[in-house]
Amino acid sequence: MPRNFELRRTSGVMVLMVILGFILTSGSAKAQTRGIFIPYSSVGVGLGTSNYYGDMAPYRRPLASTFKMMRWSIGANYTRHFTPRLAARASFNYARIAGDDYIMNRDSKHENNIFYARNLHFRNDLKEFSVQGIYKLTPDNRSYDRRPQFGAYLFAGVALTAHNPKARVPSEADWTRMMPGVEYPGEGEWVKLQPLGTEGQGNPGYDKKYSLVQFAIPVGIGVRYKINARFDISAELGFRKTFTDYLDDAHGKYANPALFANNPLAAAMANRTQEHVAVRKGADRTESLKKFVQANYLNSAPDADPYAEMIIHGFANPGQERGNSPTNKDNYMFGQIHLHYILPSQIKCPPLK
Repeated sequence: MPRNFELRRTSGVMVLMVILGFILTSGSAKAQTRGIFIPYSSVGVGLGTSNYYGDMAPYRRPLASTFKMMRWSIGANYTRHFTPRLAARASFNYARIAGDDYIMNRDSKHENNIFYARNLHFRNDLKEFSVQGIYKLTPDNRSYDRRPQFGAYLFAGVALTAHNPKARVPSEADWTRMMPGVEYPGEGEWVKLQPLGTEGQGNPGYDKKYSLVQFAIPVGIGVRYKINARFDISAELGFRKTFTDYLDDAHGKYANPALFANNPLAAAMANRTQEHVAVRKGADRTESLKKFVQANYLNSAPDADPYAEMIIHGFANPGQERGNSPTNKDNYMFGQIHLHYILPSQIKCPPLK
């Protein structure tokens, strides 16, 4: 009898322990379930600015290079949020970058430098597709609708960029003076520069023509604000490191003019130092070039023709530098405001009847 009593008591304790363990395990499982992050996706559109840094917008003048030739950018993206801190994004951006020696150097402090005399300019419409990883400095909560009101994030990735630099043809007066008897292409005409081989590209003894598709590395930072459960707005700044120095078509040295004997348009676009008019602004460069000649060629007469003096002193002769940073690469930057829509994370089936 005592033996049975002990057995019953032992069995009761075991049952109680099993029940208690089940309750604790169940509670723990529910707690873990409540803390599991539910992945979600979002789509967004963006609008903002673009900036170029290179031969016509040097880093030694960061403010002027950033703000004097700022242009536009638009974009769209799809983002998948995998964890509270990690996400991945695929995006497409369409943007214009531009540079102009005249605009960058027309003030009295810089009009005496060789870049004002060089007189190059360009514009380039970029089509960029990128894949980026995102690290959220402010982590999400367990579901999209409980994400924090404010957030900050970093991103980095890889991009493929299609580009095609163009420049405007010289003024009709300059064209007629430099290319007598040759039909004028048209006032304000923008022409593609890569096919012209402005630095001799594609000819024996010169570099091959540069590719119009380039890789880039985007890196940047952003901040986000939750409008409601489904919409966010964000602002971000993204820098693109490229592997080309030809976004602006300026890289190496002036080519031998004989290469362009049968292509007057290429000859005109390759060396623009003799143009009296800065075509993008329609401004006369003569007086400023007189100051340039006086500052750089001390034996020139004060009233001398600056364009003739530049030829006499060999400015822009074959073999002289046309691009001012042959060892550096051209880069660009986007600043955009995005509107994001959170996609439904689950599709609920209607109840069976």
